[in-house]
Amino acid sequence: MPMYKVRPFHGPGAAVRAEQLPACMYRVPSLHRAAGPPQVRARGGTGTEEIDPSLQALESRQEEILKRLYELKSAVDGLSKMIQTPDADLDVTVIQSDDCSPLTTNGADLDLMLGKDYGALKDIVINANPSLPPLSLLVLHSLLCERYKILSAVHTHSSVKSVPESLLKCFGEQTKKQPRHEYQLGFTLIWKDVPKPQMKFSIQTMCPIEGEGNIARFLFSLFGQKYNALTSTLIDSWVDTAIFQLKEGSSKERGAVLRSMNAALGKTAWLVGNELSVADVVAWCALQQTGSANAAPANVQKWMKSCENLAPFSSVMKLLK
Repeated sequence: MPMYKVRPFHGPGAAVRAEQLPACMYRVPSLHRAAGPPQVRARGGTGTEEIDPSLQALESRQEEILKRLYELKSAVDGLSKMIQTPDADLDVTVIQSDDCSPLTTNGADLDLMLGKDYGALKDIVINANPSLPPLSLLVLHSLLCERYKILSAVHTHSSVKSVPESLLKCFGEQTKKQPRHEYQLGFTLIWKDVPKPQMKFSIQTMCPIEGEGNIARFLFSLFGQKYNALTSTLIDSWVDTAIFQLKEGSSKERGAVLRSMNAALGKTAWLVGNELSVADVVAWCALQQTGSANAAPANVQKWMKSCENLAPFSSVMKLLK
């Protein structure tokens, strides 16, 4: 029986062909070059093509090895990114969830907004204090799960002694995970003793964003909404007002904000225009955390019910009980 030398042909969808050579020159194509199941064919002297059983068996073994290597590489990449960050000193408490299935996936938009990285999973890492959980970020996480396929994880940093069970499971129960490369976005929340929420997008470049309002703006931008200058300014103004006056201000400041909200919501269904914006998310969460919801005027109460009718808000309400 003649022996064959297998040569990889580069390029998308290239098949692997074999040509007749002496046994001493037989070799297997490089594994990392393969782009999919190879099609091994042998050319006989008569010009007709026939499949060599030994090469067919080799093809099956190589396909299985490639699959395992890819999954192993994805897992190692995830661990290496975690090790490269100062937040690597985590304890053993790890809750992961991948039950967020997107209603509509649009990877092209995500690549456009965050930069295309050859299809690699993009990672968002957020540090937050469990004593004052950033509810707006949890709402936005749920909203993002309706748009993209997200690999979610919750960790506890060694600086925190204990975290309530509800916060450890704020992204849902741990379920069977799919291979890491099948997700569009990684979203990791680390409960840590920090004065205010901190976010790092793309661990390799270490680009930090601080403050719940700023992180909320970033996350909401992933939906790709385009606003004119006036609308953008109004949204930013409401976000700052919700954080610095409604959430962190005095009772007098809260009263003034509620009156302004009531007036604005008497004209439109949402704080800015006729669709949900990050201003609504941050303001609603601030009201919940300050206990001002029950004392809110009529228009604000109606607006709050509109928010709570949306699944991402109702899921966060469970944390408040």
